[in-house]
Amino acid sequence: MRSDGGPRGWASGGSTGRAGGGPGVRSRGGEVLGFAAAGLAAYAADLALFLWLRGPLGQDPLTAKAVSFLAGCTVAYLGNALGTYRRTSRRTYRRRAVALRDYAVFFAVNVAGAAVQLLCLLVSHHGLGLTSARADTVSGLGVGMVLATCLRFWGTRTLVFRISSRQATEEEARTAWTG
Repeated sequence: MRSDGGPRGWASGGSTGRAGGGPGVRSRGGEVLGFAAAGLAAYAADLALFLWLRGPLGQDPLTAKAVSFLAGCTVAYLGNALGTYRRTSRRTYRRRAVALRDYAVFFAVNVAGAAVQLLCLLVSHHGLGLTSARADTVSGLGVGMVLATCLRFWGTRTLVFRISSRQATEEEARTAWTG
């Protein structure tokens, strides 16, 4: 038993748990699903706006992508703030300066994720000489997307929607299985 009365190997404060499960594992699973849902909604908004700007409106590709990327970041931020991290982001809506700071950090994390995807493509295409369309797709949209998503998940949970150890303990107490 741990000093707090829980069995050894269970996560505390929302950290990762052992394979046996426990409150940390369950809350992390919900967090990952919420993050994924917000990301899918953001991807859909980004893609739809890009296609609309490029097609009927005839915008150049860089302008269309810049605008659609900003829209996608906004959708992802709102999905995470109002959904996935709603319990930790209550403070965000009390003070407008905090909300703007959180959005700016969220945007920076997403720009870093986009840079990771571009770096994977750059290394594959120009560094390794893998120049086929398939190689570009695998490196940019496969490997790059996976690495960028991991970076975005880490950055979102640790830099944007931070949670204190006291809040984590209270959250664990609310979600703990006592069965």
